[in-house]
Amino acid sequence: MKKLIPFQKELKFDQNIYEITSISLEHTLKLVEEHQISGEFIISGTYKITEASINFDPFEYKLPFDISIDKKYNTQNIEVDINDFYYELINNEILSVNIEVVIDGLEEVKIEPEIKKEVQKEEVENREVQITENKDETGSIFENLDDNERYSVYKVHVITENDTVESILQKYEITRETLEAYNDLNDMQIGNKLIIAQSEN
Repeated sequence: MKKLIPFQKELKFDQNIYEITSISLEHTLKLVEEHQISGEFIISGTYKITEASINFDPFEYKLPFDISIDKKYNTQNIEVDINDFYYELINNEILSVNIEVVIDGLEEVKIEPEIKKEVQKEEVENREVQITENKDETGSIFENLDDNERYSVYKVHVITENDTVESILQKYEITRETLEAYNDLNDMQIGNKLIIAQSEN
């Protein structure tokens, strides 16, 4: 069973921004307890203050994320990752980010009926995953990844005007073969998203 969880956050910059020149997303989400997922989103990149600016200023935000899963689900084989990521610059000072988290591999625990208390089958089937979120944290996976070749870290890179295949390979220190394994490099259009798979050091 798979569940998608949306996460939206507005990030305020200390100064006006003309353009986001690069942006990437990584996460540290993992199952910390039997029914508790915790971690953070790490959003980083560069931006220009004015159109004529030749300097790219860096930025990085770490956003905590925490959810709990109903105990009626077996979480032993779940996988947590990012399904989608997009952003929008608002009023030249606020960056709105939207992330979609996926929890895959949820298994509903079978409840055996008791002798004196019969559990209605219909009642069990109508229950849904109850996911609670922190008050300022709503909560994003790569569905096409090969489970037999999973890396420890995934990033989402949004293609910008200044990007080339070579610059992306150099930035993330990966090979062209690794990048091609999850992306169509013949469709390098501005705004498209690339999956960056990296081995954990």
